[in-house]
Amino acid sequence: MPASRHDIAIAGANFAGLAMAIALRKASRSTFDVAMLESGAGLETPSRDQRAFALSTASVHLLTAIGVWDRVAQAAQAVSSLNISAGRLDSPLRQTLLNYDNRTEANEPASFILPATALREALWTAAAEAGLSVCPATIVSHIDVSPSRIAIRCADGSQLEAQLMIAADGRRSASRELMGIKTVGWAYRQTAIVTTVSHSEDHRGVATQHFLEAGPFAILPLPGGHRSSLVWSEQSDVAERIMALDDAGFLAELEQRFGGCLGTIAIDGPRIAHPLELHLARGLVADRFALIGDAARGVHPIAGQGLNLGLRDVAALTEVLTETRRLGLDLGSPETLARYERWRRFDGVMSAAAMDGLNRLFSNGNPVLRTIREAGLGLTDRLPGLKRLFVSEAAGLTGAIPKLLDGELP
Repeated sequence: MPASRHDIAIAGANFAGLAMAIALRKASRSTFDVAMLESGAGLETPSRDQRAFALSTASVHLLTAIGVWDRVAQAAQAVSSLNISAGRLDSPLRQTLLNYDNRTEANEPASFILPATALREALWTAAAEAGLSVCPATIVSHIDVSPSRIAIRCADGSQLEAQLMIAADGRRSASRELMGIKTVGWAYRQTAIVTTVSHSEDHRGVATQHFLEAGPFAILPLPGGHRSSLVWSEQSDVAERIMALDDAGFLAELEQRFGGCLGTIAIDGPRIAHPLELHLARGLVADRFALIGDAARGVHPIAGQGLNLGLRDVAALTEVLTETRRLGLDLGSPETLARYERWRRFDGVMSAAAMDGLNRLFSNGNPVLRTIREAGLGLTDRLPGLKRLFVSEAAGLTGAIPKLLDGELP
């Protein structure tokens, strides 16, 4: 079977991979020839996906620029404020440590909560409208690199060549392994339980993060006022016991952790659980090869930054490749890829370290650490300037950001 030839091949047609392909087509006005390889089954597999993403302002700007946000805006809930509290599981009280308005200096919401299923469907629709075709259920089995091309062979016998291959095929990236890029990281003794609940009181757009000894318990508001998505980090052995409970037992565990907020609650969707871990690729690039999204790093969900980091990869790499094409240079050259890695390496490492540090600081019952963290958050609550800095950071609007994160095509 002869190999098809393309400018860019993207392995993985999920959130980061689809956004990458659409952004390349939009920024180049459809001149990039992009091939997509999907290792799963597209829209069919994630029907039970109960996740909701906390999208930063910068991520919303990117999705707006590539024509996706208008498709999902009605399914998104702007976060009006953030409430951070802490307490023991057996205590009926939740001490509020920090509360702040969640708007940027430009008076935009600094974050939105968006169900994963809505975003996935919008990305697939936008990809089809951009003329992108996806090779479904394709497993990359072999990669060869020459001075001018990267050759990809798939398990079904299909072959393709490109100037550059982009890996967006997740935490267990097969293409990253084939290219010999190692990772560092560790497993947490925590499991994330994700589900959706309804509640009698209106959430008013407030996102709540309860810090319990076993891990953070996040309540993320969904549209309509009376539904929320939960991301519940629990010790793995306890999570296994909780997941085995019937609905009444599971609801009782939820009610204990809610601490009485939002009135009467009810389970409003399936529950899923997955073990938590941290991993970082030792490098973001190799010969004619670049990593984005979860293939580049996987972080603790404590601040909901995983997808935002992946979209920052998309924005930076799109800008680098668009400028390279305008100059008539090689898309997969070492110089091109080195620029991308310089742009994204530090942010990815520091964000992963920050999420890991926050989890270690808050997910324990050490009385000394508890005193330090509560004093620190209490001080922050009395410093409006520091709160505004936190909001700007969470919105993804600090530092030298790519044009897409400002809502402009490069």
